[in-house]
Amino acid sequence: MAPWFRALLLGAFLFPALVESLVRHYKHGVRQFLTGWSDGPAYITQCPIQPGQSYIYNFTLTGQRGTLLWHAHISWLRATIHGAIVILPKRGIPYPFPKPDKEKIIILAEWWKADVEAVINQATQSGLPPNVSDTHTINGHPGPVPGCSSQGYTLHVESGKTYLLRIINAAVNDELFFKIAGHNLTIVEVDASYVKPFQIDTIFISPGQTTNALLTANQGIGKYIITLSPFMDAPVGLDNLTNYATLRYKGTPTNPPTILTSVPAQNATPVTYSFIDSLRSLNSPQYPTKVPLTIDHSLFFTMGVGVNPCDTCVNGSKLVGDINNVSFVMPTIGLLQAYHYDISGVYTVDFPANPPIPFNYTGNSPSNLQTNNGTRLYRLSFNSTVQIVLQDTAVIAPENHPTHLHGFNFFVVGKGLGNFDKNKDPQKFNLVDPVERNTVAVPTGGWVAIRFKADNPGVWLLHCHLEVHTTWGLKMAFIVENGKGPNETLPPPPSDLPEC
Repeated sequence: MAPWFRALLLGAFLFPALVESLVRHYKHGVRQFLTGWSDGPAYITQCPIQPGQSYIYNFTLTGQRGTLLWHAHISWLRATIHGAIVILPKRGIPYPFPKPDKEKIIILAEWWKADVEAVINQATQSGLPPNVSDTHTINGHPGPVPGCSSQGYTLHVESGKTYLLRIINAAVNDELFFKIAGHNLTIVEVDASYVKPFQIDTIFISPGQTTNALLTANQGIGKYIITLSPFMDAPVGLDNLTNYATLRYKGTPTNPPTILTSVPAQNATPVTYSFIDSLRSLNSPQYPTKVPLTIDHSLFFTMGVGVNPCDTCVNGSKLVGDINNVSFVMPTIGLLQAYHYDISGVYTVDFPANPPIPFNYTGNSPSNLQTNNGTRLYRLSFNSTVQIVLQDTAVIAPENHPTHLHGFNFFVVGKGLGNFDKNKDPQKFNLVDPVERNTVAVPTGGWVAIRFKADNPGVWLLHCHLEVHTTWGLKMAFIVENGKGPNETLPPPPSDLPEC
């Protein structure tokens, strides 16, 4: 079965009422090599698909295997329009870890007792942060929360068997901890890239990230609690409820006592670091780590929140997100279409490679909190190598930013707290076996450095995967130019490409 069709089946099974809307989804983490017209984000690679219309996404999965996800990429529709993409290894090629007896898909998400578009529209009109979600879900189950009779999701296992858990964070705004009482998990893959296996009892996973973990049912027959709880180490509001599910062994008697576990503190930053710092790519002969060692574009991007004037808002101002003090303005035509047909007036190619005005990024906020607005892109030549240092700022409040790059995988070569030191910090970069990802968490009050090769022509979005920040403009886009010949050139758009 083709992987894209398998994803549709999974989505239709989980959300049968939303099958008609699946054509609006983005294939999160799929490289879309020479198929940028099928990437999916509205007004970036396509115009939104109008009601009653359709669009067929055609793409080839090139050199990828593992777990990814698809989700809607307009407004906040991805709150419920999302699902799994499972890419199996080629026939005859085994996993680089012991073959599991069974595989289970675990999708983590958020739920509002409201129309999510109404939630964000109200926030946009007021200029204030949107209401937080009412609960978290595991495979669509909210768990035992106030006002809900659901008993939560149950993971059924048999003694002695090993399960590959394909864990996906499809939440809109919350980074999450995932934990199973009495059981360790062996991490073998993140974002569809194999890692050196390691054991841990708590998984940290940001929106847009995936984690594959081996679970061995090696405890006594019984019922074990599964906890899903939020992480936030900044003074920012969030859904602070913990969702409870259960792992149940075959042969467990009716109504057994539940074996409990402790839940990480909401601000358990050391738990996140323990997980993140353990991630290393395999760097084996079969799965080499091809991290760029020389850099053509060295970029320094500050990420944060500002305040801009707003005549119609409650306080006469509104919160905005920005990268290098630029709040992204969504165009009214797809950027890829504008670039391909050389349509003027849609965007500019003057996105700053560095902050326009340097300051103490993790210190006191500057007196001027206003940002610049614009649809400003950064141009990359084909096959050029890129390093981006993503720096959190303390403007208004420091915060963790899970950041996603479309069209590419990248290597996470370094991270740290405080302000990035361009002279000292690169000396500590891991250029041997850095983890390969498509979404990385920029630490609160800190920085992370990534590297990739711009070998995929098109227009590619870089954005915070907290939907509230994306809505506020915390995003930018790259133009990657064509190379030479048809194998390095983006083909023309398909005939059914949606029109604005």
